Amino acid sequence: MGELCTIAGMKISMRFHDTQQHHKPHVHAHCEGCDASVGVDGEILAGSLPARQMKILIGWLALHEEEVYAAWELAVQGKHFSKIEVKL
Repeated sequence: MGELCTIAGMKISMRFHDTQQHHKPHVHAHCEGCDASVGVDGEILAGSLPARQMKILIGWLALHEEEVYAAWELAVQGKHFSKIEVKL
């Protein structure tokens, strides 16, 4: 699993070759004992996150959509991708 970034106490990552279970581009978010798989479009595919973290994640995905899709393309091929810098 490769890490994309850490934001608001959440570790956002992607798994390599991860196309079998959810069949769409997505990230894995981990925080405060919660885990969720969330589509790049913001759809919750599995698990859950606290409402505040979910809002932050959806906003982050919208701001970095192109970078996340580029990372997805590499991850499904088993290739490493760069972390996405969080700008405040």
